[in-house]
Amino acid sequence: MIEEEIKKANIQAMKDKDTVARAFYSVLMNKIMLEKIAKRESGKEIVDADVSNIIQKLIKELNDEKENYAKVGNTEQVASINRQIEIASAYLPKMLSRDEIKNIILGLDDKSIPSVMKHFKANFNGQVDMRLVQEVLKELA
Repeated sequence: MIEEEIKKANIQAMKDKDTVARAFYSVLMNKIMLEKIAKRESGKEIVDADVSNIIQKLIKELNDEKENYAKVGNTEQVASINRQIEIASAYLPKMLSRDEIKNIILGLDDKSIPSVMKHFKANFNGQVDMRLVQEVLKELA
């Protein structure tokens, strides 16, 4: 499970006195804990797909933060954030390419937008950018 790997990596970062990795893992583990609490309230357990979604959101937040630091010329923080994004990306599953998405859509019986989006959300959650699915679907229409 991804969560266990993250906990082990956090411990290793502490042993290595890696402050950048520690800061990243602390934020990530807090977000995972909050998601666990939210899931528990609805009677569900957190799964790897949920953790992948949390990591993807965190990467988007880091990219926004990086842009702001780049605008003000803080190269030290930009480098730190790049390292955090690199660490986070290692935990994400391989994302589907445009061609793979196109082939999956062509293989579906019902190619309506809601049906295709539902199919990808159910079967490829965390492995695909839903915006990319929408773009490919519009190209095929």
